[in-house]
Amino acid sequence: MTDDNMIQIRIHGRGGQGVVTAAELIAMAAFKSGLEAQAFPSFGVERTGAPVESFARIDDKPIITREQIYCPDVLIIQDATLLDTIDVTRGCDKKTMIIINTTKAGLKINLPKTNLHAIDATKIALEVIGKNIVNTVILGAFAKATGLVSLESLKLAIKEKFAGRQDLIEKNIKAIERAYEI
Repeated sequence: MTDDNMIQIRIHGRGGQGVVTAAELIAMAAFKSGLEAQAFPSFGVERTGAPVESFARIDDKPIITREQIYCPDVLIIQDATLLDTIDVTRGCDKKTMIIINTTKAGLKINLPKTNLHAIDATKIALEVIGKNIVNTVILGAFAKATGLVSLESLKLAIKEKFAGRQDLIEKNIKAIERAYEI
């Protein structure tokens, strides 16, 4: 990875779905893999259910920029209903990898399907975690599809983020492992 190859990740979801935590976990996992990373949210007075986005960057050099991500290398969509609400694919091109929580086989998205990775993260979250919070589930799919962070570094990030909450750690690790294996 070089400055020209900084990986920029934009995450879309709804308030209450762990969009901000997902970006933080990506950055933490990247740090644990010896890389530089940053994570930050973009929201105002949104409430639960309102569209929210967060961002993460990964590089092997210090990251200077602090602006939002307008042209992501990886786009994570935690809630496919956003496709009908806002333009989540703005700034994306044919090289953008898309990881989306959906069960729809004929998903209508205005980008090539070659870089599209669909996962039923909702089903896994409900079965393993017991709640419809898909952020960690979709990160298992992110780790597998991109290879940017290892499954092990993601597990370490979850252990650190949720320290002292062993039940939550165990469920989230099981969920990311399940998503990674698909």
